[in-house]
Amino acid sequence: MPAVTVENPLTLPRVTAPADGRPRQALAVSTAPSGLEGEGFPVRRAFAGIDYRQLDPFIMMDQMGEVDYAAGEPKGTPWHPHRGFETVTYIMDGTFIHQDSHGGGGTITNGDTQWMTAGSGLLHIETPPESLVLSGGLFHGLQLWVNLPKADKMMPPKYQDIRAGGLKLLTSADGGALIRLIAGDIGGHTGPGSTHTPITMTHVSLNAGASVTLPWRPDFNALAYGLAGTGFAGPQGRPFAMGQAVVFGPGDTLTVRAAETQDSRSANFEFVLLGGLPIREPMMQYGPFVMNTHAELAQAFDDFQAGRLGTIPADSPYGR
Repeated sequence: MPAVTVENPLTLPRVTAPADGRPRQALAVSTAPSGLEGEGFPVRRAFAGIDYRQLDPFIMMDQMGEVDYAAGEPKGTPWHPHRGFETVTYIMDGTFIHQDSHGGGGTITNGDTQWMTAGSGLLHIETPPESLVLSGGLFHGLQLWVNLPKADKMMPPKYQDIRAGGLKLLTSADGGALIRLIAGDIGGHTGPGSTHTPITMTHVSLNAGASVTLPWRPDFNALAYGLAGTGFAGPQGRPFAMGQAVVFGPGDTLTVRAAETQDSRSANFEFVLLGGLPIREPMMQYGPFVMNTHAELAQAFDDFQAGRLGTIPADSPYGR
């Protein structure tokens, strides 16, 4: 980890925060519980226990792995429905295949992102390729759920495939950070992801002992999640590490510093920075359905049971 890198970050555009910016304090740090998803692949529930009012417009995020599978061990999910939100799947190591009942999907690997807008609903499956199942190997990724506003919840489903080479790569003022901008805007630089709900999503590699301060939209919330190593959040230097999430308070700059010594898995402190414009509408979730009311959830379940969210393609290699 990570798949997308550069030999010399100083060749990249640099992002600096305004000197008179208002720094965001790190309000809370929480540790993600571990569990199993789908057919049994390990995940950490990155935002478990965080109040939705601090997450909005994000619903949840799973860190998938990091796991080094033996031959025969890689697992995925069975066919399952979605309605009312978007899934953003970012693969740092390994390969995942997506397919849905509307003919969408594809293969993502080593720095690719797949952005699926479920909208009015579809059936979906995520599986490792046969070659990975046979050989085993390293697998590490994230899946983020982004809410849709009420006006867009029943829009037609669609996909965006964001290849690793299309990410916007940036660095900090001193070149100590590699910033992979997947979606949104930082300092006038725009990532490739097209969002219905305005968000910013980045994956940052920060050299040991280095610090990065980024401009951040004051109307966005702000969250960080550690992927590898250890560091400190906010001007007060609140510690956080792999498997921990940080909730930031109001302001227009974000600061993260890497510890002087990192663990042997990674020479850098690896973390995700997320922010979005809160939707501030009622949110009701039942499993893979995210709507505004209990009645809409009941309708989504009825539509799924009646086959109105689609059917598994007859030519699917992944069964029925």
